[in-house]
Amino acid sequence: MQRKGSVLREFPILIVVALLVSLIIKTFLVQFFYIPSGSMETTLQIKDRVAVNKVPFLSKTIKRGDIVVFRDPAHWLPDAIAGDESTVIIKIKESLIAVGVLPDPAKQHLVKRVIGVAGDHVVCCDNNKLITVNGVAIHEPYIFKGDNPSDSNFDVTVPKDKIWVMGDHRGASADSRFHTDDINKGMVPVSKVVGRVVLVIWPWRDATIVPRIDALKSN
Repeated sequence: MQRKGSVLREFPILIVVALLVSLIIKTFLVQFFYIPSGSMETTLQIKDRVAVNKVPFLSKTIKRGDIVVFRDPAHWLPDAIAGDESTVIIKIKESLIAVGVLPDPAKQHLVKRVIGVAGDHVVCCDNNKLITVNGVAIHEPYIFKGDNPSDSNFDVTVPKDKIWVMGDHRGASADSRFHTDDINKGMVPVSKVVGRVVLVIWPWRDATIVPRIDALKSN
């Protein structure tokens, strides 16, 4: 039988190993994020926790219909405002987020759906008020009920190494359409993409696989 003292000595080592494994998983495979807004309703709900696939070379496999998490490309988000928590608590949370124990609050990350990839010509809208991609009108079943595909017009061609993204809740999403005057002209560099949302993991009752829906190929 293993002595109690031996177990106590091994416990810190087990903790370190567990944290290292968690850090490796977060860095190379999966990261968890918290959804803070309703811009992706009803596909993703406010306060959902999602798992993001971070398989290497993801930037080469981003496709239309993917829901992606990406770092703020050009000050799309306001600077984070510190809350009432003490510095110690904030540092502890940051450490736990860094190793993947806590979900990332996504303060400087965004989550949107990929509508156009490199080479795509994306236009809003045709005579039927539908977005077209490469001249083909797309029917988007994921759009929030009651929303139009877009209430603002645009006509863009997505350059190499960029994507055009939009929220599913079109009436509540400050996405590519609203940042066409920034350095990327509203596009998101693929280098900013963290990964693809693959699962809703919390709350349990809403846990589900998040599929890729390419509205262009679904026609």
